[in-house]
Amino acid sequence: MAERIAMGVEYDGTAFQGWQRQSHGRAIQNAFEAALSAVADEPVEAVCAGRTDSGVHATGQVIHFEPPVRRRLRSWLLGTNSNLPADVSVSWAHAVSPDFHARYSAVSRSYRYLILNRPVRSALHRHRACWVHQPLDQGRMGEAARHLVGEHDFSAFRAAGCQSRSPMRNVTAITVSRQGEWVAIDVSANAFLQHMVRNIAGLLITVGRGEREPDWAAELLAGRDRTAGAFAAPAAGLTLVAVDYPPEFGLPDGRDFAGLPAALPPV
Repeated sequence: MAERIAMGVEYDGTAFQGWQRQSHGRAIQNAFEAALSAVADEPVEAVCAGRTDSGVHATGQVIHFEPPVRRRLRSWLLGTNSNLPADVSVSWAHAVSPDFHARYSAVSRSYRYLILNRPVRSALHRHRACWVHQPLDQGRMGEAARHLVGEHDFSAFRAAGCQSRSPMRNVTAITVSRQGEWVAIDVSANAFLQHMVRNIAGLLITVGRGEREPDWAAELLAGRDRTAGAFAAPAAGLTLVAVDYPPEFGLPDGRDFAGLPAALPPV
């Protein structure tokens, strides 16, 4: 029996109040642990790589749990999926060593913020993208984003209720790309503060609309004052697309299952 199992998880966060277990309200952790417990016929606790907020989606979330009973990996995979609601699913299951931890073993996380940039809203994509009707200049957005790459104090981009002990984060890459009416902001870092990507997206949208200059990103970063920053972009546009681990754990690349971050929805 494997001492620990890791799983790749995807979910539509629209109807959930985030990942974290709740005594009242619908949480992804509650649904996931109920499904695992149904397979094991015993209580099972799951630990995730990143606790996504209410309305945020995932194609590359990773969890681990300690199986209380012997089951084949295929049984854990299919059994868990059979007991999950339609808006949560498992992509893969993998036996890992006891020293693997979904959160603390991760070396980087990647998010995509998706924007539908056209004059009229979408009925089909309203829960998976942020609609901006003003024209966006992705060149200006990319110029602003470059100021945020590197290790910095991201106090100006954290939520007021963020409980992280340190505001220091190392952003390894930010790209802004366009395909027709779709604009994607892809951000990778060692870890993220609460609402950090949504606040970055709000900044870049403001710059892309021509309301502020790209250098404003550097000013906000240096000022470390959240109240001086842009709006927090809506949760619906945000998706956790990948969590990366050292190769010795032998985990699949979540991007292979989700088709992200390279692909955009059809125009």
